[in-house]
Order: sequence, then C-alpha cells, then structure tokens
Amino acid sequence: MISEYSSDLRPIAAAADEFDDIAKLHELQYLHSAAMSTLRLKFEVLNGEFQLQHAKNPIHHIESRLKSPASMASKLKKYGHAVTVSDAKEYLNDIAGVRVVCRFLEDVYDVEKAFMRQEDVKLIEREDYIAHPNFNGYRSLHLDVEIPVYLSSTIEYARAEIQIRTVAMDFWASLEHDLRYKGTKNIPAHISREMYDCAAEIARIDKKMQQMYYEIQSL
Repeated sequence: MISEYSSDLRPIAAAADEFDDIAKLHELQYLHSAAMSTLRLKFEVLNGEFQLQHAKNPIHHIESRLKSPASMASKLKKYGHAVTVSDAKEYLNDIAGVRVVCRFLEDVYDVEKAFMRQEDVKLIEREDYIAHPNFNGYRSLHLDVEIPVYLSSTIEYARAEIQIRTVAMDFWASLEHDLRYKGTKNIPAHISREMYDCAAEIARIDKKMQQMYYEIQSL
C-alpha cells in the first residue's frame, strides 16, 4: 500500500511567490516527485524479492510525501538560507520523503541493507533513532540519500529522506504527532514523560513480537 503521509502535498502556488524562480521551482518539485516514485518502486521490488526468496514480506506498507513550497520556505528561513530554488536543492534533503513501515524490528535493518546495496544509491546521512531514541522517545531509522532521476535528455540527481520503522513505532509516532503538534505545543511535563514511557513500552513489545516470531519459525 502506498499513501501520502503528510498534508504537505498542497498546490505549488500556495507559497511559490516566495521563491526567486517559479519555473525552476516547478522543475524542482517534479524532479523530487520523480525521485519519490523511483524510491517507492525500489522498495516494492525488494519486498517482492523477499517474498520470492524467503516467503515473507518485510514491508507492511509504504507511504510518501512531497514537501510543499510553504514548508520548504519555512525550513530554509529557519536555518538561515535564502528562499531560492538553488538553496532548496543544496540544503534540503527532505523535499521528497518516503516512509517504509516494516513488520518486525529485524526487517528494518534487512530492508536497509538490501536497499543500500544498490549502486545508484548514495548515502548522505544515517541517523538510527532505534538504537538511540530521540529525546521524546521517537524511534525510526532515517536515511538521507541521493539517487539519479533519468529524464528524456539528461540525468539529474535528487535527495530524499527515507524513514524505516516498524508498525509499532509508526503507531506511536503518528499518535504522538497528533498530540504534540495538532493539539497544543505546550505539553505538560508529566504527559511528555508518559509519552516517553509509552514509547519505551512499545519498543519492549516490538522486541517481544520479534522473539515470538523467531520461536514460531523454529518450530
């Protein structure tokens, strides 16, 4: 299953007037949309091969989103960059975003290894929030990558952020986002602690489910 994991996919005109070149902005959006499609296909192919070779599908579902001009402009300003197409291309690694939601914890790293073996994938940055959870308890494996996009007369390169995590991690992250950002940002300290504790409990359950899977496979 493929879905858009953010409401960022808004009309390009929403904040396009902030950028220096509207035509180039359209091209940038198209380039990263194409990169997003390429990445989705790569993960679909890997999932199919796992089924063929190992009789299992490690990927539960795939989600994707394209960053809106408003979000791009906001992030560029936040980090002190100019709201230009060239700065967006140089400094933003997450214009295209793909989230790969896996069934079990080991699947996250199996999918990562298979994906990173592909010769046309260049790793820019890797952040393992599973091994080292974020301050709020967030867990996920983040890969910033660059891939080629084959156009009619040239090859362009686009960056994308890939998040790989389990169904359990995705469950927590989705609800935590709703609580923290769609409600009030002034979350009381005791609720923040409870959310962190919930993340730790979900991580424990993730490991338990993985162990039960191992035991069932050994029967």
